[in-house]
Amino acid sequence: MNPFSYQRVTDPEEAIHAVSAHNAKFLGGGTNLVDLMKDGVEHPTTLIDINRLDLAQVTTTASGGVLIGALVRNSDLANHALIRRNYPLLSQGLLSGASPQLRNMATTGGNLLQRTRCFYFMDTTFPACNKRYPGSGCAAINGYNRIHAILGASEDCIATNPSDMNVAMAALDATVHVQGPKGKRAIPFADFHRLPGKTPQIETNLRSDELITAVELPAPKFAANSWYLKVRDRQSYAFALVAVAAGLEMDGTTIKSAGLALGGVAHKPWRSMEAERSLAGKTANAEAFKKAADLALAGAKPYEHNAFKIELAKQSIVRALTLAAQGRREGAQA
Repeated sequence: MNPFSYQRVTDPEEAIHAVSAHNAKFLGGGTNLVDLMKDGVEHPTTLIDINRLDLAQVTTTASGGVLIGALVRNSDLANHALIRRNYPLLSQGLLSGASPQLRNMATTGGNLLQRTRCFYFMDTTFPACNKRYPGSGCAAINGYNRIHAILGASEDCIATNPSDMNVAMAALDATVHVQGPKGKRAIPFADFHRLPGKTPQIETNLRSDELITAVELPAPKFAANSWYLKVRDRQSYAFALVAVAAGLEMDGTTIKSAGLALGGVAHKPWRSMEAERSLAGKTANAEAFKKAADLALAGAKPYEHNAFKIELAKQSIVRALTLAAQGRREGAQA
């Protein structure tokens, strides 16, 4: 691990000023950043410890939604009574990710910035990784790419976003609140993470001198009918091969609206608006769910080792929507 300096801050303005130093990073739970520092992937010159900022509350909003502070721990958020009652999709997604110990430390803001699980990114003995060394190439494209993207990838990067929380928040149409030297702004969740394009090293639209302060969820629509389905190689402590966050707003057996997002398949949580629109006004049945699955995977492009993900994702979507329509509230595994 390279030498670095450490600074503890107690208010957002102080944090924003401190992070303006060259290659400074915020430290929340540290569950991803510190590992990457140990592996030689990240080399911050300064860690700005933000754990004493007043950003660890879950509160209701005037519009009937909820505001989640950036420092709320994943375990606390997943088990918060308001989240379990009104946003079980988010609770399920959080509890399907990582280990209990990691969830006890990981924060909402940090989870938004969790970096890719790509083997070639994590292992610095591979010289070709456009995320670590822009312009060096992508070893995964012609390498062992079983876990990599089938949607939205580019010739420069086929890595995937690893967060389960992000998938659920995409389906719930969240908004990310940030603060920087130029003031506060709100970023729609769909615009927060980026596709790789020619600059895969830039993973979000958060500026380097901005602090995530909260995530806002709109008033709940899917509390009675949602399901988080995670398909992985083993039951515990594994990233998703495919994950599906499915929410249905129902009027009897008719779907009023839907939220549908995929994980493990793209550089960002993959929300399919076309699939969501196809479900609106339809009877909740296998035919409607299969059509939505086909639309969600319409642009999929497999690589040598991950073609299986296309059919896996389609079947997972149908399964998640079926369970959501049935109104089941517990469980999130596959």
